[in-house]
Amino acid sequence: MHYTEAREHTPGRLHELFADPYNAFENDADERQLHIHIMLHMLLARPMERGLMTLRVIHGWENGGFEPQDLQHVDYAIHNVADFKRAVNDFTQASKDNIAFPADDDALLASPLNDAIANAEADGQPLNEETRTIPARWPAFEGGLALYTLFKMYHRLVYGEDEAYRCTQCYTSFGLREIHEFHVEEGEFALLIPIGKHFISEPSLLVLHESQLDPIEQLLEESIPLFHNF
Repeated sequence: MHYTEAREHTPGRLHELFADPYNAFENDADERQLHIHIMLHMLLARPMERGLMTLRVIHGWENGGFEPQDLQHVDYAIHNVADFKRAVNDFTQASKDNIAFPADDDALLASPLNDAIANAEADGQPLNEETRTIPARWPAFEGGLALYTLFKMYHRLVYGEDEAYRCTQCYTSFGLREIHEFHVEEGEFALLIPIGKHFISEPSLLVLHESQLDPIEQLLEESIPLFHNF
């Protein structure tokens, strides 16, 4: 098991801003709305302005299903709220026309999972069917812990989570990232940002389920303009 691939409940960038970020977004937290506005400005608005933010909309899992090959996504480069609205419009129009949601060709989990399994077997590590198909068993092979960590993030974003906030470090296709995951009454989403000084120059990712497009659009409309005059 390769624990260096991912670490959960770690300190991250928000620990530099808030004394207790794990409680800063709870419904009963003092100045909760201010915390949300500051977080969005630092982790989302600033990378958008630098041209470093991608919106990833996920869909495909439903009714409790979580097969890797069923998870689909589409990515959008976003520089401002108007770009986000274009993604919202794409999904709204698809729903109205009763057609499939937009989807990119590359598989978020299935392809890297197949690659990791193939690499493990090429290195002489036999993998039984349970290890291949049960996500909790993936950490048994190289790359599996990172995939399992991302799987859990996607699962929580689709099916919900009780914790308002969590921070995880995980290796992704972009490299090592801090995953800032939010499950608040305004909406559910995750921000995957570079570590330390790399935040200024490397790409970040906003991930959410298609059902969260409308509430997050409203949140961004209310929050992002607040700091324009500062």
